[in-house]
Amino acid sequence: MATPKVPYRNKANKGVKAKKTTYEVKGSPDGLTVDSWRLHDWDYKKRNLPTYARGLFTTKNRKGEHEIAIRGYDKFFNIGEVHETKWENILTKTQGPYELTLKENGCIIFISGLEDGSLLICSKHSTGDRSDVEVSHASAGERWVDKQLATIGKTRQEFAQELRKRNVTAVAELCDDEFEEHILAYGPEKAGLYLHGINVNVPEFVTYSSTLVQQFADEWGFRKVSLKTFDDAGAVKSFLEAVAESGAHEGRDVEGFVIRCKMSPKPNELPYGDWFFKYKFEEPYLLYRQWRECTKALIAGKPPKFKKHVKITEEYLMYARKRLAADPKLGAAYSQNHGIIALRDDFLAYKHMKGSEAANVENESGGNAFESVTRDVVLVPIATIGCGKTTVGIALTHLFGWGIIQNDNIQGKQRPVKMVQSVLSLLMEHPVVIADRNNSERREREQIIKDIKLQNKEAHLIALNFAHGDVDEIRRVTRERVLKRGDNHQTIQAASDEAKVIGIMENFINRFQPCDPENSPDDGFDLVIDLDPTQDSRANVERVVRELNRKFPSLVPKIPSDEEMDEAVKAAIEDYKPDLRHTIPDRSKKPDKKQVQQSKGQDLQPPKKKALEYMSISVPAQDIKVALESAFKNTDAETQRFYRQLQQTRRVQALFHVTLMHRAAAKEHPELWQKYTSLHAANQSVNDKLGECNIQLERVVYDDRIMAIVVRILDEEEKWTCVNKVPHITIGTRDDTVKPKESNDLLQRWLEVGSGADTGIGERVIEGNNIVKGSVRGVLSR
Repeated sequence: MATPKVPYRNKANKGVKAKKTTYEVKGSPDGLTVDSWRLHDWDYKKRNLPTYARGLFTTKNRKGEHEIAIRGYDKFFNIGEVHETKWENILTKTQGPYELTLKENGCIIFISGLEDGSLLICSKHSTGDRSDVEVSHASAGERWVDKQLATIGKTRQEFAQELRKRNVTAVAELCDDEFEEHILAYGPEKAGLYLHGINVNVPEFVTYSSTLVQQFADEWGFRKVSLKTFDDAGAVKSFLEAVAESGAHEGRDVEGFVIRCKMSPKPNELPYGDWFFKYKFEEPYLLYRQWRECTKALIAGKPPKFKKHVKITEEYLMYARKRLAADPKLGAAYSQNHGIIALRDDFLAYKHMKGSEAANVENESGGNAFESVTRDVVLVPIATIGCGKTTVGIALTHLFGWGIIQNDNIQGKQRPVKMVQSVLSLLMEHPVVIADRNNSERREREQIIKDIKLQNKEAHLIALNFAHGDVDEIRRVTRERVLKRGDNHQTIQAASDEAKVIGIMENFINRFQPCDPENSPDDGFDLVIDLDPTQDSRANVERVVRELNRKFPSLVPKIPSDEEMDEAVKAAIEDYKPDLRHTIPDRSKKPDKKQVQQSKGQDLQPPKKKALEYMSISVPAQDIKVALESAFKNTDAETQRFYRQLQQTRRVQALFHVTLMHRAAAKEHPELWQKYTSLHAANQSVNDKLGECNIQLERVVYDDRIMAIVVRILDEEEKWTCVNKVPHITIGTRDDTVKPKESNDLLQRWLEVGSGADTGIGERVIEGNNIVKGSVRGVLSR
């Protein structure tokens, strides 16, 4: 029996909590016990854990020393799920051989030998217990081990001794439809324990090659998984993408492949180690899973919830209702995970379809459950501080006139309730409302989903999921953003107390619980749009718009132009000023009078009106990027070097403008500054757009520090005067030590000495249609 679970915190990695459960080992002559250690799945994405084993049991030996009794694989991730599993990293940081094994669709079983000769058989996190009312997965695995040992004429003790001698854990998949059906079929002829790994019982991940695993499977009566081997990562990519088109391999529907290889985070500096990643096929696996969950809902008397494959799923449910009504025993068996595959296959036979064909019906028919939705839509971010959720939200309001409720503007008690009330109130005026709150924890998502649905059953909730794949990179990017914007935030005043702000941000990252659309509460979202927090907000705005246009075509019938999206993001960044300041007090000190006033919601002195910082002409980012690619196309590597360096290090600016005049030049040009300030004060609009002006892009000029485009302002009315000697657009800088204003210094040198190897200045003429339309706007000081 297990002792109660005891929480355990890893002090070296704040926010990571393991649960320890102690089990008695049945049949142990020495009365041994083992401790199971369990982490949340999202914790495995964090750095510096003591071990990344998913499935870990420890025990004490006769010397009183702790040792690993069971060691599962290091948690491995799907393609693109984390930074390491992006194809560009796999292609450059791994080495073969690449061993591809089918991802069997069952439950995992771990087997090892203990010091006293006992054979330990565990499921993912527990040992078997025959006193349970329901036979556990571990006990089912135990029965299969006994069965295969009897077939080959060997005993448990012999098997335990062999595993103990090797100091390994045998890792197998239990696939047996008579015990429990999953998604894919395993009839009597295919049922059994499929051995797919042998791991050495040490903290770091060391595992046998697939060849040795298959030899061991033959010796000890296991079933073997299908294996393919490649020497080249590019060949692996091509093979997987080809199989993904049908979701079938060798005539059989499969869930995907596990790929085993070697990986080094820094191939030129660090040795390669054992490393796994997976490639999961979406279809028809996801369609089968949806049918299973919808059928269980029918049996339980609940309305089935489904978002994809609408037409074919409705037909399947009509068929399933008739079968369930005709055979009451079918529902009872289905609830116990029996008959799932037979019912599905009967329907496919009735439709004369393969699973892959059924999964493609939606694409062919254009079926879409949200095609006619025009209102009652709530966008719910899932983010941490600095991801860009507010910028994305405000940009969307500029584009479409939607509403936005910012959690930081809500004061007093019961803020979650007030947030929902505000959202519902604004939904009466706008077709879409953005609920601007981090919602980083599941409990927060559960609250907002339940409370909104309770009061508006027609509401559609869409998650804007700022996915936290590479946590270290997200930590770096978000800190840089927040510290750069200083005090321009309602809760986080970075310029005032940098250390405190970093602490707050770190707390949010440690508490972040990733979105899991397949499980509660995140399965309550009608759509999840994955965004990249490390990208600029312009890219994420476009991603949201395109996904809404695809899934909600009546709500977003037309995708705005690049120029419109550029202007919306620019306005969101430059116009946003907090309406209300929140101060997070230092708990070790008594709050001052100002903090008390704020906590009580009392009005403080109104913020000072911001002054004009500079006048500019903003230009569409897409036009600039096309011009740059054109300028460097078909040039040699040395010519492209600095431009590609800016791209690869994300130093190309997200937005571009020509500075007409900065307030620092007001003393030199007092009349012009007065003109610009008066014009801005008299003509302020929502977007601060004061007029339009064409810009001719002439040439790219750069050194090893900064890059700029020399431009000509085509202003027949001579309304917009530039005080810079060379009007230009700054493209990017080498690093933060190089300030954008250094473009003026570069262009002054260029005028004096020209370009060429002897000057250290590069130059590329921009050919073709190089006239772009710009928007004149004033930018306020921060």
